Amino acid sequence: MRATASSRSSGFMSTELAIQPCCLVVEDQALIAMSIEAYLEDEGFEVETVTSIAQARAWLEQADTPKLAILDFMLKDGPATEFAAELRRRGIPFVVYSGYPRALGVPSELEEVPWLEKPMGRDELLNALMSLPAQMSPIASLNS
Repeated sequence: MRATASSRSSGFMSTELAIQPCCLVVEDQALIAMSIEAYLEDEGFEVETVTSIAQARAWLEQADTPKLAILDFMLKDGPATEFAAELRRRGIPFVVYSGYPRALGVPSELEEVPWLEKPMGRDELLNALMSLPAQMSPIASLNS
């Protein structure tokens, strides 16, 4: 669902801003997924939420490419390492939002990716999305 930025925006986006890009959320915990989806929609993002890597791949093949993604690391169909590499190949910037602590070690392919540990506040999650590298992120210029 497309939405416009609300008047109760957290200050990151102007209420005059029409529509943010599509964000793919890959999260297998329903309550967390619904919370992220509702929050991002309130902030003006179009959101597509899937619960597995298989669903994420299928959606990518059939839909417009998302402009960014939020990726849980440990999903019901395995770790998201290969899917993260696929996002990189497609030029889709993403953050990892996971209960898996970075301190336990992450695959080398994900060392440079923003890694947020659950639970994380909504504003911190939005900050991470807005801070994706300017050369990769279609929304980075909105932060200035």
